[in-house]
Amino acid sequence: MVIILFVLVLWYGGLFFQSFFLHRYAAHQVFTMSKTMERITFILTWIFQGSSYLSAYGYGIMHRMHHAYTDTEKDPHSPSYDANLFTMMWKTKTIYQDINKQRIEIDQRFTKNVPQWKGFDNFAGSRFSRLLWITIYVLVFAFFATAWWQWLLLPITFLMAPIHGVIINWFGHIYGYVNYKMKNTSKNLFRFDFLMMGEGYHNNHHRHASRANFGVKWYEIDVTYVIIKLLNAFGFIRLKTISVKD
Repeated sequence: MVIILFVLVLWYGGLFFQSFFLHRYAAHQVFTMSKTMERITFILTWIFQGSSYLSAYGYGIMHRMHHAYTDTEKDPHSPSYDANLFTMMWKTKTIYQDINKQRIEIDQRFTKNVPQWKGFDNFAGSRFSRLLWITIYVLVFAFFATAWWQWLLLPITFLMAPIHGVIINWFGHIYGYVNYKMKNTSKNLFRFDFLMMGEGYHNNHHRHASRANFGVKWYEIDVTYVIIKLLNAFGFIRLKTISVKD
């Protein structure tokens, strides 16, 4: 039971900060926050993503490129141009690292106002940090695993963020339904997104990229947006007002 709860906390905790901070804040800036709150969120993202930590800078720029070049040869991740999900994941990793290490030239429209904390990212994304978290995960399993099959969940804890990414970037462009017909393959994975906290409404998001709420239909409850509304109400962040026209 402890192991299941541990994996669930890492799954939904890491997913929330990927959606809330890396995606909706860093890439799309649907809300604002103070510099202090931003630094706190950097640290919380590291804690919950652990060994698979992603920098807001690398993720934010790469995701903006995805929207600009969706399902074209310039798309950092597209089932339309990658042979399988493993090829896509490797390509995504390479582009992400090239962005972070500034090995490629990036159009200024993709870098504008993307949050960056170089010193912290260098530490959080280091081999030492990743091995530290992996060691912690192994120790948790060693102390609390009560059945052999629970050890099968251990690799998931190591690669949580890439797994989250591939669910949306691969399966979210192949399976599901659409509310909006567009010139890309984006789909909504679930009627109620219990698994990805709103990220699964991918077709909606591609239609309204600057909208904080990814849900459109009454049954499309965006759990991350609900939390964002609470954080806005308590003054931790400030939501931007954006008019949406279908």
